[in-house]
Amino acid sequence: MNKQKTQPATFDLNAIAANFPATAATMLIDTRLTDEKEASARVFRVYTPVAAHYHATCDEYLLVLSGRAIFFVGDDAPFEVGPGQLIFFKQGTVHGTPQILEEPFVVFAVDTPRRDPKDVIFVNSTDGTPETFIESQVLY
Repeated sequence: MNKQKTQPATFDLNAIAANFPATAATMLIDTRLTDEKEASARVFRVYTPVAAHYHATCDEYLLVLSGRAIFFVGDDAPFEVGPGQLIFFKQGTVHGTPQILEEPFVVFAVDTPRRDPKDVIFVNSTDGTPETFIESQVLY
């Protein structure tokens, strides 16, 4: 079996975050750092409020790098998040960002196993599609 592996690497998350444009046509723009079958890692900036959605194939770890926002996970009450806070939830868990309080709101994410960029299901299908949700840039 010929399995391709990402080489060991270091990433300057602050430099990556600084390179996101000021505006976007999608809700998010991300830069993919790794994209292994077992997990994917990325940095993303949230540009607009993100409606309730979930991912069918992966658990998600989100570490806020900059900015502040209101976030919700499952049926829990919405809460404020800011730099240094880690949010974790299992696949299929509805979540979203109804309000950005301070920009730029930038997050480091690890998805286990790998999350396909098309794996986003909005609770209300009129709220978005994979194409309006995220624009992915590849770093690796």
